Amino acid sequence: MMLERQIQAMRTDGWCVLDGIIPGDRLNEVRHRVIASTNRHRNPDAPANIGHVSGFLKYDQSLAPWLADRRLLELSGALLGRHFRISFTTATINEPGNDRGGWHADWPFNQRNAGHVPAPYPDAVMHLTTIWMLSSFTGENGGTLIVPGSHRKDNNPTGNNGVSPDEPHPNELNVTGEAGSVLVMDSRLWHSTAANTSKDPRVAVVVRYAPWWLNLNVLRPGSEDRRLLVDETGGTENLVPSLPRDVFDGLPGELKPLVSHWVE
Repeated sequence: MMLERQIQAMRTDGWCVLDGIIPGDRLNEVRHRVIASTNRHRNPDAPANIGHVSGFLKYDQSLAPWLADRRLLELSGALLGRHFRISFTTATINEPGNDRGGWHADWPFNQRNAGHVPAPYPDAVMHLTTIWMLSSFTGENGGTLIVPGSHRKDNNPTGNNGVSPDEPHPNELNVTGEAGSVLVMDSRLWHSTAANTSKDPRVAVVVRYAPWWLNLNVLRPGSEDRRLLVDETGGTENLVPSLPRDVFDGLPGELKPLVSHWVE
């Protein structure tokens, strides 16, 4: 029954929260490790007050025991089909003083990415974005802003759809949740970074799940698709570093099929 309600929420509203995925007695350890790894490997070109590390699993495996959690896999399988895989793992720390960001949909629907599905795009689930709350999400510390139901639109504010990316939306809300929970979104859902007006960082890791048929090669360093779509056009695109073999070998067995395509 719970799974059915989650599926319905995803289809109707484009999001839901899975509570208590990470055990409470492990949260402090995981959060501190993620903060330390993010500080060590953070992208110097990321916006101010955002700790950002792409391909985070390469550098830190703190979340590895739960990335193949049964509840998450059941929901993902119901929406994406039986065979799916992890497309991104990204540390994202919303630091105190961070400003509000712009409305967008995630890859491959962000029209500013070189490798995007052109708008108008079909009303179909092609990609899931999950945000792992290592801090509790509140209205003060930058709990993600979303526009419920916007995933049913065939465009988003990155595609000049008449909605200003930088203005508040009348239907927006802050997602809130307890640390250890996971926000699951249809990647088409319009969302935005929220301002962090608190004194503490809002710590999260973003993990995305893709069906087997979605081409991820444009994200891969040195791929032919990336050369054609990014290098030759001067476009911009996310870059997901490969996963070292020794890191892969140390991952839980149930996680390996979800990330084997990223192994060097």
